[in-house]
This record gives sequence, structure tokens and C-alpha cells, in this order.
Amino acid sequence: MAGRAVLLIPHRGDAADEGGLPGDYRKILAIVREVDGPVQVRAVGERLGLDASVHGKLEPLRAKMTKLGARGWLHKRGDGRFTARL
Repeated sequence: MAGRAVLLIPHRGDAADEGGLPGDYRKILAIVREVDGPVQVRAVGERLGLDASVHGKLEPLRAKMTKLGARGWLHKRGDGRFTARL
């Protein structure tokens, strides 16, 4: 699109459903929704098969989850854990 920035991760209100999200972001959303209550990035990383014992391995995941929070797909709590938006 000439002259317009295209968001890879659309704002929740701009997308009809999560089908417009890339696959890895949809997996993150599914994991957070399955958990009953707030979830830590480490727990999501473990479910995705990441080596959660190495802090640096979780930082890209934390960035993705934070982006989902900023775009309205997740809620980032003050304690750093995430919950699904209804």
C-alpha cells in the first residue's frame, strides 16, 4: 500500500476476528485463553516449547505478548502477567 503503514498485528477493533493475526500470535492467544486466570510469559513459553530457563529466549515472546496487549488482544496486568480480553 503506497504511503500507508500496514500493521502486522491489527488493533482488536479493526479486525473481524483473530484470523487476521499471524499464526504464532494466534497460538499465544489460544494458550492465554486456555489458562484459567493470569499467565506469566514463562508459562506460555513452556507451552510453546521454548527453553524457559534462559531468560533471553523469552524476550521475543514477551515482546509479542506486549504487542498483543497494546493492540487490545490481551490485557497486561501491573504484575507483568497477561489475561485474555473477552
